[in-house]
Amino acid sequence: MSNAQPPRQPAFVLVRPQMGENIGAAARAMWNFGLDRLRVVDPRDDWPNERAVALASGAGRLLENAGPYADLPEALADCTYVFATTARGRGLTKPVVTPERAMEQARAMAASGGKVAVLFGPERAGLENADVARADAIISVPVNPDFPSLNLAQCVLLCAYEWRRQGEDVVPEVMELAGTDFASGVEIEALGTHYEERLEEAGFFWPPDKAPSMKLTLRNLWGRLPLTRADVQTLHGVLRQMVRWAERRRDKDGRVE
Repeated sequence: MSNAQPPRQPAFVLVRPQMGENIGAAARAMWNFGLDRLRVVDPRDDWPNERAVALASGAGRLLENAGPYADLPEALADCTYVFATTARGRGLTKPVVTPERAMEQARAMAASGGKVAVLFGPERAGLENADVARADAIISVPVNPDFPSLNLAQCVLLCAYEWRRQGEDVVPEVMELAGTDFASGVEIEALGTHYEERLEEAGFFWPPDKAPSMKLTLRNLWGRLPLTRADVQTLHGVLRQMVRWAERRRDKDGRVE
């Protein structure tokens, strides 16, 4: 059994946030993905902030150790690599990476003992150039160029999601079977035979020279569908009921059409 410790989480640093609600929403977004190292630098409103606590909901504990820090150098004092999130060109020579690439790099650096921080600017105008100058790289989200502004919590959530995704074996798609299993080849074969027999009796395969290709099309249909055992039972039941209905109608009319 491995005793390896998980990589140290990045610190998410909110620089001069203006609204307590957004600080709380950012904390909630972080905790959704298992991150709890929140740092708040020089918030506009009083701290602790009741509105931040209210919006944080079950993530309120992140606010207890979030500071506040007097300035950015204090918040970054123990950090070895810093990302700055911004949607605008800054005229500064720095690598520009997506949130996905940034969190991939963050995990690699953290695994080797690095301490990473991610900066998020105030709601009104984002980070100032003096803030971005303290960063090693810029995170830029590929948003609509005609409307690039992201809400603070939205930007936090994007980065937190990518951190989590980089470290989890996330299956991109699963099938929820709701108490059943996929049908076996034998069950699919029996279903196809049942339909062929009943459709043969009903005169469906007409004209005769087209019957082989029509049956092949049906077999291909059953094989292509990801049928469960419940699906197969339902389809058998539908066909049986249609046959019973036809038999009752025949008995009632006293004739065969």
